[in-house]
Amino acid sequence: MSSFVVHRDGHAASADELAPLAFAGYAHFTAMQVRGGRVRGLDLHLARLRAASMELFGRALPDDLVRDRLRAALAAGPDDVSLTATVYSPEGEFTADGAGAEPELLVRTGPAASGPRGPLALAVVEHERVLPGVKHVGEVAKTYLLRRAVEQGFDDAAFADRRGRLSEATIWNLAFWDGSAVVWPEAEMLGGTTMGIVRRRLDDLGVPQRVQEVRPADLPSLAGAVVMNSWTPGVAVRRIGSVSLPEAPSFVEALHRAYASEPLAAP
Repeated sequence: MSSFVVHRDGHAASADELAPLAFAGYAHFTAMQVRGGRVRGLDLHLARLRAASMELFGRALPDDLVRDRLRAALAAGPDDVSLTATVYSPEGEFTADGAGAEPELLVRTGPAASGPRGPLALAVVEHERVLPGVKHVGEVAKTYLLRRAVEQGFDDAAFADRRGRLSEATIWNLAFWDGSAVVWPEAEMLGGTTMGIVRRRLDDLGVPQRVQEVRPADLPSLAGAVVMNSWTPGVAVRRIGSVSLPEAPSFVEALHRAYASEPLAAP
């Protein structure tokens, strides 16, 4: 059994099959952490792939087919992995063709991850992603803005839209704490699967939460902030721009507790 795999449509991908995809930028994906061959929020990952495929290609692969191909990739590697499932069109990009083409699926596994320890300092940059509701590939701005932020002494970057509202970070969702409730920023952004898991489990645990616009000027009134993605349900943020924030360990713990209460499911 190999350590990690790259599968195309359910079988080990050859170099010839991968070559046309090496620099392709018209595709979308979902990323997940697999533990013991199981994953949290599988329904959210499948829903994300369906919705993004309809947006980009006008058609989507059946859930059962996606699950079969996830299982095939997981059977060929270790029980604990990071998994990325990417959907693309065989017609490629920079063409108007492809409306009738069946999407194809690339599944890649790699070492399991849990994210940075934190707390993190985030630069604030004005940026709005194209098709913010789609987790698409080829986003050069994310890496560019991350590296610019690190050059300036930060750990990463948070995005503010043209109205000054904080939305998300480079590869993260943002969440805030007002001392008694979780505050989710209101802006155009990618709704993360971990974010979706945490929100529904916080409801089950009776933790108050709300959605509101958050601007840098609002940060001094808040009692904590985190970033979250498929690696982790919460890494503390100590500073956003010039504003320092409390680490709020009880807030971070509540997010992790909510996430851990989500059952693991096999694809």
